[in-house]
Amino acid sequence: MDSLEAELERARALDVESLADAIESIGFECTRCGGCCTGEADEPHTATVFPDEVREVQDAAASDDADSDYDWRDVARPMPYGLSEGADGLEGETFEWALQTDACGDCTFYEEEENPDQPGDGYCSVHESRPLICQTYPFSVALAGTSQPMGEAVDESGIVRAHECEGLGRDIDREDAEALAATLRERAIRELEEAIAVRDEYEPVATEAGEVVIHDSEGAKTLDGSTLE
Repeated sequence: MDSLEAELERARALDVESLADAIESIGFECTRCGGCCTGEADEPHTATVFPDEVREVQDAAASDDADSDYDWRDVARPMPYGLSEGADGLEGETFEWALQTDACGDCTFYEEEENPDQPGDGYCSVHESRPLICQTYPFSVALAGTSQPMGEAVDESGIVRAHECEGLGRDIDREDAEALAATLRERAIRELEEAIAVRDEYEPVATEAGEVVIHDSEGAKTLDGSTLE
């Protein structure tokens, strides 16, 4: 298996035009169905978010709602993988963050317009600041070190994979395909840079009952995003 550093070099060498060709051949147009933003109470929506993206979404949400204070926990929750249910709730160590969800399992920033003519027409309340994984869904690139959206790929072209989405197969113009391809390349690079930093910063922590420790590229943190002492 290639090292993360080797995968990072491959990501940096990705050709945007070739990625755009693949996206064009698959086809895509967002229908605003909300499928990629929603989940279930027992299987909540999970979208990886980097520490700097958490802060960017936090700032965007606060600027849009001056009457509310948004702290780290309003934006992000620990990835559930590696955590277990203890007497006082989740506990243990995990890696990285996911966007926060509501009681229904939906992304907390997903909204539906109150439009009787278009029920279920959804939108992201922090659209301009949404994380890279949201900007590039339903696509990913098949580099071993990069993360993939939940679920198997339903279509692919070269190293570009497409995941379940009702907008697949629709015409996309070249300019939009190239913009999406450039963001997809950026995401692949960022994911590998993050993975390398997490690896380099990681130090095992002996957690106590009811304690959750999250390891990201900035070190070990508590649920509120502060550095673990």
